[in-house]
Amino acid sequence: MNKKAYIAIDLGASSGRLILGTMEEGKLKLEEIHRFANEPVHLGKTLYWDFMRIFHEIKLGLKKAAKFTNVEITSIGIDTWGVDGAWLDKKGKLLTNPVHYRDSRTSEIMEDFYTKITDSKLYDITGIQKMSFNTVYQLYHDFKTNEVVRTFGDKWLFMPDLIAYFLTGSTFNEYTIASTGALLDAAKREYSKELFEALELPIDKMQKLVMPGTVVGSLTSFIQEETGLGNVKVVAVGSHDTASAVAGSPLESENEVYLCCGTWCLMGMELSDPIMDERSKDFNVTNEGGVEGTIRYLKNINGLWFLQQLRKVWNDRGLNVSFPDIIAAVKNSNSDYAVDAKDDRFMAPLDMEKEIIAYCKETYDVTLTEIGDIAKAAYNGLGSLYKEILEQFEQITGKNIDTIRMVGGGIQDQYLCQKVADITGKKVVAGPIEASCIGNMLMQMKALGDIASLAEGRNIVKGSFEQKEYRQQ
Repeated sequence: MNKKAYIAIDLGASSGRLILGTMEEGKLKLEEIHRFANEPVHLGKTLYWDFMRIFHEIKLGLKKAAKFTNVEITSIGIDTWGVDGAWLDKKGKLLTNPVHYRDSRTSEIMEDFYTKITDSKLYDITGIQKMSFNTVYQLYHDFKTNEVVRTFGDKWLFMPDLIAYFLTGSTFNEYTIASTGALLDAAKREYSKELFEALELPIDKMQKLVMPGTVVGSLTSFIQEETGLGNVKVVAVGSHDTASAVAGSPLESENEVYLCCGTWCLMGMELSDPIMDERSKDFNVTNEGGVEGTIRYLKNINGLWFLQQLRKVWNDRGLNVSFPDIIAAVKNSNSDYAVDAKDDRFMAPLDMEKEIIAYCKETYDVTLTEIGDIAKAAYNGLGSLYKEILEQFEQITGKNIDTIRMVGGGIQDQYLCQKVADITGKKVVAGPIEASCIGNMLMQMKALGDIASLAEGRNIVKGSFEQKEYRQQ
């Protein structure tokens, strides 16, 4: 009898992959099926996600999976970055291409937006950190400026919902991804009628909320024929990649924070209820939905975006440097300057190197020229920001945080892990790397009855994947 297998479709801001998971002797085993670049595209002045290419690559991955002869593929789960999505028309056709969250278009409507509702009231309802790309601003922009959406927009689907729709034909909004966009009543965990009415947005365009661990459909006959797969179930997992990453993190105590490391880094705590008091509002902390009714109390932080963009600039100049090359240069640097990692100037610069050099000149009156010095300023800025946010969490929750659990691809950067331990003074436990895919699979396993709870799944994770500890040096 073939082993049961689960496919995690995991899309990040710079790459996507399909991972196959199987249980062998009580351990979860992962195998990469397909990996592809996820590169945004400028068309005119707008920055888009290349959705057609993304979906094409997903189907290529499914075709590869169909050729596995020693497993029975039972389900597929999808997780992606948050806030973004697209509109379908009344016939179920794609009406708009998803716009990238780093696009600046929402700046056009902010002044008008805040004539409808205040910052404070928005947080009181949603509990979501104010960020210019939140879905609430995107939808307001669409209905304020886009006549096509106003006239023909029939259904809004977030990115993982959109992919699931074209795989199954089913329309829904998964709870954790919907919670990222400042559209939900955080306490009631449903779309806020009060908010939609205040902003004059049509709440009926949103779809039914489904919770992680729900079977939402099966592959359409067309997709089955095109890919060679059979009648495989599609499960709504923690569809926001951080929701899946937290689910896949073997958290052990209430005095632990997670730090999901990727293009974005997200530091947070797993809570049973949202915290939306004045201190939380002042610190601009977000309350996003997690699996099994939990709340992801967290801050979105600029992460490995700094290093990714520096490497791009340097390689565009012909330097041909790898991430290990950059880290080696940083270790040889005697410079100890730090950028403000939360400064908006680093959100989407055309040239990250120029911005870091300019920041250090303006702040310290120094001109950085060496690769190691420039990159170290980014590392130091990230570490300092993580310490600042951790201290905010301690103030708000009254807990003495003793451990930072770092998960995700960024933990392969051991210099970053040690930097976090050194600057914060906390124990750092790094692992697993593939937390988002793992959490994705755990919710598939729960939906199919292969495990009873997230706690059971996390025990499997502890025994299946390496974890490395770092202490302050």
